[in-house]
Amino acid sequence: DSVSQVNMNVLGLSPAVAMANLYMSTSLALSNAALNATSHQQHNNLTAQATTAMSVANLYSIDTADNTASTNNIYNPKPTGL
Repeated sequence: DSVSQVNMNVLGLSPAVAMANLYMSTSLALSNAALNATSHQQHNNLTAQATTAMSVANLYSIDTADNTASTNNIYNPKPTGL
């Protein structure tokens, strides 16, 4: 009779165990999705910060004195041959 009680216990618990396994696997999948989203967001922010830093460095590397002289020559040409 104890064997039949154990069998009934296993049969009675199997839906609950199946649902617990489903909940555990679903929660693991959702936590992995959140982790991946956070990782991608951090990577994108790092890339954007590096791009901004390189752009600012590129802007600062332009020699403004040469550009000012060239611009003045364009807008205020010196008369030649007079």
